[in-house]
Amino acid sequence: MATTLTSAPETSIPMTPAPTPHPSRRSFGVWFRQTGWRHLVGIAMLIFSAFPLLYVLSASFNPGGTLLTANGLFQTFSLDAYVRLFQDPQRPYGAWFVNSIVIGLATAVGTVILGALAAYSFSRMRFRGRRAGLLTLLLVQMFPQLLAFVAIFLLMSTIDDIFPGLGLNSQIGLIMVYLGGALGVNTYLMYGFFNTVPAEIDEAAKIDGAGHARIFFTIILRLVAPILAVVGLLAFIGTMNDFVLASVLLVDPDKQTLAVGLFGFVSTETAKNWSVFSAGAILASILPMALFLSLQRYIVGGLTAGATKG
Repeated sequence: MATTLTSAPETSIPMTPAPTPHPSRRSFGVWFRQTGWRHLVGIAMLIFSAFPLLYVLSASFNPGGTLLTANGLFQTFSLDAYVRLFQDPQRPYGAWFVNSIVIGLATAVGTVILGALAAYSFSRMRFRGRRAGLLTLLLVQMFPQLLAFVAIFLLMSTIDDIFPGLGLNSQIGLIMVYLGGALGVNTYLMYGFFNTVPAEIDEAAKIDGAGHARIFFTIILRLVAPILAVVGLLAFIGTMNDFVLASVLLVDPDKQTLAVGLFGFVSTETAKNWSVFSAGAILASILPMALFLSLQRYIVGGLTAGATKG
């Protein structure tokens, strides 16, 4: 009888993967040349930017009232300057704050509306003088605004004789002057952003029977929200920080803005109080800083999207 020989089943031996070599660590010199120097530059710029803010904050907590006694940062702490800021009847800080907010918001809204209307017209409509108008808006920005202050004062003085509500010492008149300079760079900035919106959207809306006004207010404004936020924020901050024009047109302390009113704390040689001035500056910076932080995602997109097509 023939016997069959069966071979034992082969057992597979698991293969262990070869250990991967660890990447060699970069030396300090290589790391510094590639990325390290950028960290040093960032830290240096952070210190350079934060030191003035810390100095003003320290001066607001210093009861001495002078900058020499505020050289030691946060060595003394007192809220006396913040209390006195709201107790001076001749310098109504609360009224200045409200005036600045009202004037700033009105100017920002008006600037956005006027700039958006002009940018939409230049971007979507074709009319005689369109190119000349764009060049004129750009060339006007070459001249400094200080050249127009004398003419603005004379103009407002003449208007004050006829319409006192729009002349000198009038907040409405100051807003109108701000809106008169709202065009220019804002229109040119919006014009580049409007050009990034496809024209096919307008054509599809026109087929459905929509006119320019309906297209602008219901479609285009929603698509260009980032640039509207940027222009409104810049207009608001610029109005809050304006000193020269507001000091020329506003005389009564109750109608002045923060920039003009705070200057009164340090304008006289014998009664300078830098602590109260610093406290007012700190409180005045809270609202613009909050708006800037809340709208920062629109700022990056709004300032860069219009640069690709103009």
